[in-house]
Amino acid sequence: MMLPKEVTPDGTHGPFEMANVAAAVIDAKGSVIGWTGAAERLLGYGAAEVLDRSAAILLAQSEDASRAAEVAEECGSRESWGGLVGARHRDGRRLEVGLRVTAMSDTDGRRAWLVSAIDVSKAPTWAVSEEVLEGFLTRSPLGMAVLSPDLRYVWMNDTLERYGGVPRNERLGRRMSDSLPGLNTEVLEAQMRRVLETGVPIIDFEYRGWTWADPHQEHAYSTSFFRLDAPGGNPLGVCYMGMDVTDRWRARERLALLSEASACIGGTLNVMRTAQELADFSVPRLADFVSVDLLEAVLHGHEPGSGSADSVYLVRRAGQQSIHEGCPESVIATGDSIDAPRSSPYFESMVNGTAVLEPFLDPATSAWIAEDPARARSIADFGMHSVMWVPLAVRGTVLGVATFIRMEHPQPFEEDDLLLAEELVSRAAVWVENARRYTREHAAALALQRSLLPQGLNGGTAMEVASRYLPADARQGVGGDWFDVIQLSGARVALVVGDVVGHGLNAAATMGRLRTAVQTLADMDLPPDELLAHLDDLVIRLTEEKGGNELTEESDDEPIATAVLGATCLYAVYDPVTQLCTMARAGHPPPAVVTPGGKVTFPDLPAGPPLGLGSLPFESAEMSLPEGSLIALYTDGLIENSNQDIDVGLSRLSDVLAQSELPSEELCSAVVNNLLTGPQTDDVALLLARPHALGADRVASWDLPTDPAIVASARELAVRQLLGWGLEDLVMTTELVVSELVTNAIRHGTAPVRLRMIRHDKLITEVFDASNTSPRMGHARTTDEGGRGLFLVAQLTRRWGTRYTPAGKIIWAEQDLPGRVGNRGR
Repeated sequence: MMLPKEVTPDGTHGPFEMANVAAAVIDAKGSVIGWTGAAERLLGYGAAEVLDRSAAILLAQSEDASRAAEVAEECGSRESWGGLVGARHRDGRRLEVGLRVTAMSDTDGRRAWLVSAIDVSKAPTWAVSEEVLEGFLTRSPLGMAVLSPDLRYVWMNDTLERYGGVPRNERLGRRMSDSLPGLNTEVLEAQMRRVLETGVPIIDFEYRGWTWADPHQEHAYSTSFFRLDAPGGNPLGVCYMGMDVTDRWRARERLALLSEASACIGGTLNVMRTAQELADFSVPRLADFVSVDLLEAVLHGHEPGSGSADSVYLVRRAGQQSIHEGCPESVIATGDSIDAPRSSPYFESMVNGTAVLEPFLDPATSAWIAEDPARARSIADFGMHSVMWVPLAVRGTVLGVATFIRMEHPQPFEEDDLLLAEELVSRAAVWVENARRYTREHAAALALQRSLLPQGLNGGTAMEVASRYLPADARQGVGGDWFDVIQLSGARVALVVGDVVGHGLNAAATMGRLRTAVQTLADMDLPPDELLAHLDDLVIRLTEEKGGNELTEESDDEPIATAVLGATCLYAVYDPVTQLCTMARAGHPPPAVVTPGGKVTFPDLPAGPPLGLGSLPFESAEMSLPEGSLIALYTDGLIENSNQDIDVGLSRLSDVLAQSELPSEELCSAVVNNLLTGPQTDDVALLLARPHALGADRVASWDLPTDPAIVASARELAVRQLLGWGLEDLVMTTELVVSELVTNAIRHGTAPVRLRMIRHDKLITEVFDASNTSPRMGHARTTDEGGRGLFLVAQLTRRWGTRYTPAGKIIWAEQDLPGRVGNRGR
């Protein structure tokens, strides 16, 4: 080991003043002339082995001999020398020893040196030489300083000098605030005063700021303070040690930023809104201006890359934000399409799916800027100097590009900024993809809902109707409540409203099943109570089918079965000839009826169980609805919620419906606006109907004897009535229809027989008889003389059918009035 450089002795020898320190005396020739027992114990050599021999044998390396001579020469003019040296033990081991060399003289003027040595490995830590300590403090990677009690610098190491960027001689004797204007020195000095007062160290105190070493960049530092005390306990000053933790701070800031982004971006399942949230969040945290552009396909919920080759890279501005109000530096408005130069880094990023960083944006060297004069002017006018283009990509599929630009921020983007932007954009891309998928599924759900609900309500001339449908999940737009208006035979109109359990697609699918079933059963002209009984049987079968597949099907089917079981329904049939309305309900709230005078009542209909329980029968009730009445059918979501019980809801509904003089559409809006004042927790369906009676001038009826000869008279009566109604064009067809229907009733039915004709929005011909036999359309052979009656009726009329009454049956046929076009046959 090379002998260490000389250090200036400070007069304090520490361990060398202790007893039994190893000692030897070396003469001017370098020979050992004195050897102590402690020296023998330290190095293992006995006196006889070293006396009168060169001291060089005690050094670990022979080349140290020349250095030893230099030390001896220096000691000739100085009192002593101290330092560390590598010595060799007798068994060959290397020992690190601390030496103190002191010059000696005898009376004859002969020179010698007293060498004292200790084993550094066994010495206390304060035995380390001053040179080692000085080197440790000066060249430590930690910045260190000692300040006086009045907080003036008295010492600092090289690292701290480098951190501050101010020469040491300009800081010694001065306060922090005199040379470090970029730091909050008041806070730092307050920490040091507290340490001086309490003696309690402060560990890892973090702060940020700039120094003259890097005046354009904020740095973070971690500093610890402790008090220096004299032997008597009086404070001599305060020492602090600090280190630059900018990298750690930036990493922590990035993590905090990404965590904050999770709370600020993706809160809505809207593609455009999510893109705007990314832009809003990034300014000014990361850039001065940010734009987010998405592929046209993504905005419409389609798969990226779908469509024609020309449309693959159609891009629109989905969001943008700037430190300047209104984004004046943007040359593209939100929602507009973008035609970026194919040679630009923007297009490169989108095509290749890789981020591009231009720390220094120079229009002179970026040829693509010249291809877009508007963008070139914006770059020059606003001083855009650094750009990042980062693709929004999910599973390798690019959805768009985010552009980050710095203008007033003096620092160019660095690789760390690009890494942060990539992580931020990659998370946003997931939220955009979720929003895109939701957009697609939402469109499918809305299409399903539109296909399941009535496309247009038509009550004909017998019923004026208006409706509202509000799903609880307004974002998805689908639910399980439903309503319908069905035109029946005899100018009658059926009103239906129902409610299935739950919300969303399962409920909507269940609603579609029930609505289709009701339309089919209504077409059979069943009375309301019988229709609900058949609907109840259907629900029971559907529930049993789901229960039978419980072991083999996925649990996703369970909500469908749950939605079917317990569904409610109200079915009402209005006859404009008699002005009677027959109603039955399956666990559904009763309708509201408004009389022509404005009085609102809720008829006490037989309740009936919800569908699928099969425990109680359904009963019908009949009431009169004169001209000027109003009937309202609704689901329980309109009148009942978590903050309002059903009685309060019915009272509020009654108050609004009392304004029945309002037009139907306005009255619908008034009901919804007055009753749905808080958060909606259930689907809502509302159906308002104003019945219109058919006057006596539109209905003609004749009782006929059961004599085949009466058929001719029946034809004459019908023709006379048609001429009175001005329907000459229908005389020929109606004669045939009346002839065939009356003949069938007389031939196959039971008295009494009645012929009725109704001039509605269609011409309706009805023949009643007291039998319950079902008519059947025959298929006569070419040689048969009969059997073609009902076949001809079916071919010549819009539709025909049979409905049963408590007293028998009615065979009916409908014809379009002149000037109206309808579908003939069934």
